[in-house]
Amino acid sequence: MTTTPERVSGPLTRQVSQRVSQSVFDGSRLRVVLLVDVHDGAQQQFLEAYEQLCNQVASVPGHVSDQLCQSIENPSQWLITSEWESAPPFLTWVNSEEHVQMVEPLHSCVRDTRSLRFHIVRETGGPAAGADPAERRLQASPRIGDGVIRHALTFTVKPGHEKAVAEILAGYASPESRVDATTRLCRTSLFMHGNRVVRAIEVRGDLLAALRHVARQPEVRAVEEAINPHLEQDRDLDDPESARAFFTRAALPAVHHVDAGREAADAERHALYYPAREGCGMRLAELLARQDEAAAGDPKGPVLRSTIFQRDDIVMRLVDVRDGRGADPGTVLGLGDRDHAQELTALLDAEVLGADAAALRDGDPDRLFTLARMDLVTDRRAPEA
Repeated sequence: MTTTPERVSGPLTRQVSQRVSQSVFDGSRLRVVLLVDVHDGAQQQFLEAYEQLCNQVASVPGHVSDQLCQSIENPSQWLITSEWESAPPFLTWVNSEEHVQMVEPLHSCVRDTRSLRFHIVRETGGPAAGADPAERRLQASPRIGDGVIRHALTFTVKPGHEKAVAEILAGYASPESRVDATTRLCRTSLFMHGNRVVRAIEVRGDLLAALRHVARQPEVRAVEEAINPHLEQDRDLDDPESARAFFTRAALPAVHHVDAGREAADAERHALYYPAREGCGMRLAELLARQDEAAAGDPKGPVLRSTIFQRDDIVMRLVDVRDGRGADPGTVLGLGDRDHAQELTALLDAEVLGADAAALRDGDPDRLFTLARMDLVTDRRAPEA
């Protein structure tokens, strides 16, 4: 079910922190650009599919407008742009099962697509040009990134098959890190929580090029084929439509990244799984983002950097901490003060997390850390990363 995320009590700070290189939670308007290459002779089919999609998306909460443009140089190239009130409602829609089914008619008439998402920072011309940026819902100022793109994939395996899958995923040879002159694989971290697998990757350059590069590597292909019998969702990697549907549903986008700007020789990477109650995933991710920004600002705190990934009611947080064994579990979890911890735990799905309601109400950091902590399968860095 597609739902519109509720705002958490108290918005994130509007002044962009230099520590936050990526976030969907600043409330600014979003521009989405979809580049489409249509098969020769399929223009009419494409237009009919677009019209149907356009009528459906018009009723999605947070949608403002869209445009369909055709290249003046190559008629098979099309551009679809849309504007949204902010990023959260768009992500809620685009990551939903309804969206997967809604865009299905487009796939048979297009050769390739590429989606790009942008917060609006400046605007010129028109009656709103002289208005206050906050009133126009523009991003307050450009973010200073670190050149790394973060993405994750998640899927589930059949209960009872966890050990076999972990052994397969831990044993493959690392693919070549160099993709091309501008793209490099930096790090791959793979974790499991029960029968859920999360693979987080860090890339410099073009994420799509890196994903395609990895998929073509023989050692990776062999691993993917080996785990096929263990997956809860069937897939056929030799069938482009089956593979596309699987990886579309497996995508777990990064929605917030913060870096304290500190390094530590004893740094440890933890992955925490926060299954949200139905319809509360985005709200839970925003709470964690607010706490991470505060934790990164503490010069004596253990949090070095944190990335939050969210899709529907799945929230995963990848956090690097110093003194990993001695760090306070509550801080590593992103619980914050007592009120913040109560608000956060109230959004968790106790049954999925493997806890009872009382355990969440008590908010015991040690107990919650044990419940949320994902098991490390493999963590690999490229030599030059």
